[in-house]
Amino acid sequence: MSLLKVDNLETYLGQYHILQGVSLSVEEGSITVLFGRNGAGKTTTLRSIMGFNASSTGSVYYNGQLISGIPTHLISRKGIGYVPENQGIFSTLTVEETLSLACAKSTGNTDEKMEWMLELFPDLKKFWHKKSGLLSGGQKQMLAIARAYINGDGLLLIDEPSKGLSPIMVEKLMESILKMKEKTTILLVEQNFMMASEIGDSFYIMDDGKIVHNGRMQDLIEDKETCQKYLGIA
Repeated sequence: MSLLKVDNLETYLGQYHILQGVSLSVEEGSITVLFGRNGAGKTTTLRSIMGFNASSTGSVYYNGQLISGIPTHLISRKGIGYVPENQGIFSTLTVEETLSLACAKSTGNTDEKMEWMLELFPDLKKFWHKKSGLLSGGQKQMLAIARAYINGDGLLLIDEPSKGLSPIMVEKLMESILKMKEKTTILLVEQNFMMASEIGDSFYIMDDGKIVHNGRMQDLIEDKETCQKYLGIA
């Protein structure tokens, strides 16, 4: 069943036609990866789904309900969490304050969500009273994902989680995101093909504002020609 369905999205940023008829679907309980070179429109796709960027045409359905055209905070309340590329963490808040704020905005069993996030990301419990701005890059990413999950646990949109992280931290993050599939659905934008190909179930490739290829992740791994043409992977 498609939890998220994006149909023919057209988005402009100023005079620039960024998304040119983007359509994709995300199956419930899966990890779907959105690939593409820099500037292909991946981040704009996530932002358009969340309502940060208004689309001129097209529709977005979540759990069978039309969500395109409604305010971002109402989209979030329907159960969609968003982790932006820059993480969006308030540096002056502690880990405790950040997650407590997410709980205040959330619906459902926040105690259970919080407990699972601290189990998945033990560093957050270790630095519970530390200001978020003093955390390492990997710890900030963990905090951003935990906050998004607590706030909206039905679907997570995660933008470039491995960017700027050490190989060891990327490995830890990859394992955690894979475990999250037990309880949520994920649409992941990622440049690290090795990481994404190990955890993704299906994929879409964007090029110049359009979806140019999609299918099962295993098929892409074996398709060297497509990897070279659109992702620059030899």
